[in-house]
Parts: sequence; C-alpha cells; structure tokens
Amino acid sequence: MSSGIDTYIKEKFGLKDVDIRTYSPLTLAYIGDGVFDLIIRSVVVGKGNTRPNKLHYRTSGIVKAHTQALIIEYLLPYLTEEEADIYRRGKNSKPQNKAKNATASDYRKATGLEALVGYLYLTDRFERLVELVKQAVDGLNLEM
Repeated sequence: MSSGIDTYIKEKFGLKDVDIRTYSPLTLAYIGDGVFDLIIRSVVVGKGNTRPNKLHYRTSGIVKAHTQALIIEYLLPYLTEEEADIYRRGKNSKPQNKAKNATASDYRKATGLEALVGYLYLTDRFERLVELVKQAVDGLNLEM
C-alpha cells in the first residue's frame, strides 16, 4: 500500500495535511481508540461468523483499559525511542474523563497506548501498528 488509509480519507474528503506535532496526546488517543478497536474487531470477526453479543464480549475483553495497560507494558521493550516518547506523552496527559472500570494507572497507560496507536495511524505506519498489536496478542496469549 503506497499510502495509508488516513491519507486516502484525507484525499477523498479534501482535508489538508496537519503537522502531527501540533496534535495533543489526547487527540492522538481519541483517534487511536477507534483505530485500536477496529483492529481488534477485524481480528475477532475474521475468526468466524458468530452472534453479535459474542463478538462484543470477545472485543471488549481486549479493548478495556486493563488489557490495554497489559499490552503496552508488554510492548515497551520493543518500542522505538520515538514510539516510547509518544506513549509517555499520552500516559502523562491529563484526560478530562475519569476511569470508569479501571484503576487510574491502567487508564493512563491505556491512554498512552491509544496515543501511540493514533500516532502510528496518522503517520501512515499501519503495518508497524498491526505488527505491534499482533506481537502483544501473541505474547500475552490474549483470547479473541
């Protein structure tokens, strides 16, 4: 793929390029949340057709803050310096929302992971992103 899905969307909707460095970590986490969810849903659906409530159960077990915290803790040694910096910026940001069903620590780590996902997506590094998610899913033996 010569250009990523974000580039394709921008072209089709006539959106101008924005310097990624101007995005706040919470903006990166916002888009990253949706992209991470899409990756996990794609894997879950790809494993076979089943009832929607079963699909939701499998997906929600992975996209919740606690599991995202486990994922990023597993991935930290594999991140580049740039990726680790984006994660730290996201983790140290001050989200407006409170964690619903997670500890504050897990919520911050999950926000950092989502910021990294958003950053990789917006910089057209989708292959690297999927590689990292697969590495964590396999390494942690996550059930999907």
